[in-house]
Amino acid sequence: MKSLIIALQQVNIEEKIKNDPDGTYQIGVLIGSFVPVAVLAGLAYFLYYRAKKKEKNLDQ
Repeated sequence: MKSLIIALQQVNIEEKIKNDPDGTYQIGVLIGSFVPVAVLAGLAYFLYYRAKKKEKNLDQ
């Protein structure tokens, strides 16, 4: 049952981009591909900053 639902939810992105009249779907795909990278980079920076701050407090 679960595989049937997943099969019905799958979207052919190339087909949607090809049939898109004004290019907005392509912009959405581009933004959607960069958002996870930006979130992970922000999380990595936050964890690095917190670890560095903790290390500095331990040295004092």
